[in-house]
Amino acid sequence: MSGADAAASFDPLRPRLARIAYRMLGSVADAEDVVQDAFLRWLATDRDEIREPEAFLRRVVTRLCLDQLKSARARRETYVGPWLPEPVVEAEEEVEDVTLPLLMALERLSPLERAAFLLHDVFGVNFDEVGETIGRDPAAARQLASRARTHVRAARPRYDLPKEKGLEIAAAFFAASRSGDMGALRGLLAADVSLWSDGGGKVPAGLKPIHGIEDMIKLHSSLARFFAKEMSRVVRYGRINGLPGFVTIEPGGVLQTTALAIEDGRITGIYVMRNPDKLGHLGAVH
Repeated sequence: MSGADAAASFDPLRPRLARIAYRMLGSVADAEDVVQDAFLRWLATDRDEIREPEAFLRRVVTRLCLDQLKSARARRETYVGPWLPEPVVEAEEEVEDVTLPLLMALERLSPLERAAFLLHDVFGVNFDEVGETIGRDPAAARQLASRARTHVRAARPRYDLPKEKGLEIAAAFFAASRSGDMGALRGLLAADVSLWSDGGGKVPAGLKPIHGIEDMIKLHSSLARFFAKEMSRVVRYGRINGLPGFVTIEPGGVLQTTALAIEDGRITGIYVMRNPDKLGHLGAVH
């Protein structure tokens, strides 16, 4: 088989392989690198001997991700401020199966727990294949997935929020937070709301998460003074990693994404990405 034949059999699988890699790594760029590495290995493989290309490539991608996670954990120990996954702004027709809070919960799992959970619970892979992929027997793979499920249960959404309602709340949050209307903002927030802001040490951002409605109101009261001088500009509203939110150009020309976790009509989590290294793939949204 030629290189063209290899590409022809690989390219239809590329989006699904990229989804696996991104959910394993939380990085669009790293996921793209892993998928490209998998393609190079596919080129070098005797493809006539492969009965199930998708299963074979799924194993290759997962194993490459497990190798990457070892070094990624060391880098995150020295990361400046809260670490958030790179945001993915979904196209209109896309439905995200792994939301941002769940991606953050996956960070607390061991690499093998993460792989077992994602392959089985998200991508529907049977435990025989999961075990073969991660080098464990099926019973051990089942136990890893079960343990992961217990750890991430609280991060999984309790019910589906209609897309239109979520974007309506996102627009109301943007208007209240930028105009300085703290009364309207208070009405949108849950009492135990939390905020994570990832600047990676490259742009100004909170070095620690903020928890509780009163501290959130204080923060936005301070920020309102800056917005009075230079207002944010909304590039677009949409779903970001499964959550309603928006992409903005902030004072100083900083590109930013804001994703909102919402329960019972109130905002419980605010996830702000400001690190330019994690927003390069959104360059076209300007």
